[in-house]
Amino acid sequence: MVTLKINGIPVKAEEGMTIMDAAKLAGIDIPSLCYLKEINCIGACRVCVVEVKGARSLVASCVYPVAEGLEVWTNTPKVRQSRQTTLELLLSEHHKKCLSCVRSSRCELQKLCKDYGVDEDRFPDTEKLQEIDLSSSYLVRDNNKCIHCMRCVAACDHQSVSVIGPRQRGHNKTIGCAFDIQLQNTSCVGCGQCIVSCPVGALYEKSSIPDVWEAIADPTKKVVFFTAPAVRATLGEEFDLPIGTNVEKKIPGAIRRLGADAVFDMDVTADLTIMEEAYELLDRIKNGGTLPMFTSCCPGWVKFCEHNYPGLLPNVSSCKSPQQMFGALLKSYYCEKNGIDPKDLFVVSVIPCTAKKFEVTRDEMIADVDVALTTRELAQMISGAAINFNSLQDEEFDSPFDIASGAGVIFGATGGVMEAALRTAAFVLDGATPEPSFEQVRGMKGIKSATYTIGGKEVKVAVASGLKNARVLCEQVKNGEAPYQFIEIMACPGGCINGGGQPIQRDATRNTYPVVELRAKALYTEDASLKYHRSDESPVIDTIYKEYFGEPNSEKAHHILHTSYHERGKY
Repeated sequence: MVTLKINGIPVKAEEGMTIMDAAKLAGIDIPSLCYLKEINCIGACRVCVVEVKGARSLVASCVYPVAEGLEVWTNTPKVRQSRQTTLELLLSEHHKKCLSCVRSSRCELQKLCKDYGVDEDRFPDTEKLQEIDLSSSYLVRDNNKCIHCMRCVAACDHQSVSVIGPRQRGHNKTIGCAFDIQLQNTSCVGCGQCIVSCPVGALYEKSSIPDVWEAIADPTKKVVFFTAPAVRATLGEEFDLPIGTNVEKKIPGAIRRLGADAVFDMDVTADLTIMEEAYELLDRIKNGGTLPMFTSCCPGWVKFCEHNYPGLLPNVSSCKSPQQMFGALLKSYYCEKNGIDPKDLFVVSVIPCTAKKFEVTRDEMIADVDVALTTRELAQMISGAAINFNSLQDEEFDSPFDIASGAGVIFGATGGVMEAALRTAAFVLDGATPEPSFEQVRGMKGIKSATYTIGGKEVKVAVASGLKNARVLCEQVKNGEAPYQFIEIMACPGGCINGGGQPIQRDATRNTYPVVELRAKALYTEDASLKYHRSDESPVIDTIYKEYFGEPNSEKAHHILHTSYHERGKY
């Protein structure tokens, strides 16, 4: 430990800690636009500069290490003037359409400009406007808003996807894909981590809101929504509720007030996915199928595999994701049961993920779901309809897709799919869930592994969240070094609760509080409170199989609930 002074306040900090982190111990959040904990730390934006006794110039606090006897000032006139000038220079190249920007009121640049009283017209605006990249089905890049913080580049590299980076230099510098290739033609997997890393409105999901409003207004359409497990743990943040608040009971009422004809719970098809996936795994183990088997719930991970490890596609479960299973179930079983022409049913999923926007456009599944809305988009619709979300009374999801198990709920956190599958597999083979439970696959660690005895056999499993960690496991499998039978992979670090379509917390919050852990806790808390904890216990799942599919992995189930994947080029 070392002792230093920050604004005259003695602070004890660990040797090697940065001034920015040490300042937090003194209750000071030094502002920055390029720093993002565990993602980007390059000292480039110069907003975090501070004065250090003996230094000839201001230093970047996010990279400057503390030392014994160091004296630091974070709020002197020199520091404030420097930050103000830096912000005004950034504004000269920033397309200031704040009123119509998706990040208005939640923009880091906007907040700092207000805090430091900047003159937005001090420096003349650049006259050059760049073309907006609208090529992909899920993401928009507007370099006219870009402030060159490099956080999106760092996030993409952190995911080991690395399809974006700086182009040219100096005043002509832009962020984009090599050789000006459009995003849709690259190996981008659509995880959206670049969006949640961006401090301004230079990156955002491609909006499907107009399509949903149009369908709701069409009297010939029956519009049904379903919401993913992770949405309940995050939607409340858009309405200023504490992180980790479970708003499951408010969601149905809010969506009904938008004009939806029915609101269902995607946890149901999370359960359905487990039934199909668990039985597929058991079949592979018993009959010498390709192992290890990878989960297929995450479309970002599946696309990553198609681009980078096509030789491992036989290892990927043939199950559709819960989103696509629900769409297929609605346009088959639900329509047949209710005498609805599938063409008249407009299916809207609410998901924490931008990759699922890509998934609905896949040729193999294009008829399943009509529109995928992110958590942020649903919040925008609720606000736009003048619905007072926090005052809504509790309401239930609509029958027949209203009851799910806790296994379906925990799908939203890393390790949740694995635990859910193991619960059912253990019951099918052993007649009971063994003790201890499957807590070894819980938690935010990037790669987790465990060995369980199920049906008298040892089953070795692994879990990875974040594609950099997925690459580690894929390399092991590719090289014949992986001892596992079953592997769960989620593209986003921490799982769907940290998806690219989730609410974007302010930097000060993300850099200080365990946001992902708090969201995950909400899901596990709900799981513990529910009547059913295994997917096979769900009465809704029991009815679906009895009335329609017969049994898991039946021919009819494979026709409707399963799919195939294919190799994609690597760019």
